[in-house]
Amino acid sequence: MTDDVVIALDVGGTVVKCALVGPDGAVRHTERHPTGRDRGADAVVATILDIADGLATTAGGLGLRPRAVGLVVPGVVDEATGTAVWAANLGFRDVPLKALLEKQLGLPATVGHDVRAGGIAEARLGAGREYRYVFVLPIGTGIAAALVVDGTAYAGAHGAAGEIGHIVVRPGGPLCGCGQHGCLESVASAAAVARRYAERVGTATEGADRVAALAAAGDPDAAAVWQETVDALADGLLTGLAMFDPEVVVIGGGLAEAGDALLVPLRTALRARLTFHREPVLRKAALGDEAGCLGAALLALDSLGERA
Repeated sequence: MTDDVVIALDVGGTVVKCALVGPDGAVRHTERHPTGRDRGADAVVATILDIADGLATTAGGLGLRPRAVGLVVPGVVDEATGTAVWAANLGFRDVPLKALLEKQLGLPATVGHDVRAGGIAEARLGAGREYRYVFVLPIGTGIAAALVVDGTAYAGAHGAAGEIGHIVVRPGGPLCGCGQHGCLESVASAAAVARRYAERVGTATEGADRVAALAAAGDPDAAAVWQETVDALADGLLTGLAMFDPEVVVIGGGLAEAGDALLVPLRTALRARLTFHREPVLRKAALGDEAGCLGAALLALDSLGERA
């Protein structure tokens, strides 16, 4: 018996996470491949097409019938045309990914933004599934956000909605990759936490998770950096609450792996800042680094009218 599936791909800076997913959201097969961005943007596009082609072949071998493709990438995405407008870490500039996939596979393709797609997955299948208004905040090397209402993410007029990491929370603060000073991302991303701790103690550290562990163990420098991080996140979240009034905030990404060491003080700091705002539920993301791939599958299923 042949079962229908969609092909899902989440293209990151180092790894392409991919899967075959059924109409009910059940994952039937998964793979991971290196992105190979060091070979340039054209090579990354060729890799994406090769992987998608291979997944279609794999599906056939498993007795599964691929019906559509969902692909998500970072950066600025024109979801209407399926174009990767800009993605610095992949070298993409106006790449017509939807058209290329459809030509390669002969299947309908949907192209979306990785954070928004991951937000959709958390809202429908993960930590936000009990709520209508879900604000998903992955905190990793960078910081972005997705506002999901009734299972659909808001993309904005130009596909750039959700860049909460570039709200200035510390005017005159550290230089951000965007060229501004004091952006939330420059203070509170996982990369920023590790960098700021290293600056304080004069030696490199293994990463933000190590800083969190040292803070919990009583290291005063780590504790200071961690508190600064929590305070900056609370300030950024307060802006998000004022703009979007979500029911639940789902914290994901590498920094969320600190668990209660992050969520408990963040909840306290946010509560201290609230005036007229309604306090949202604060939860750790449930889907881990598979959220983007699952979100890509949901986008493909949506395009077929088979919402999971």
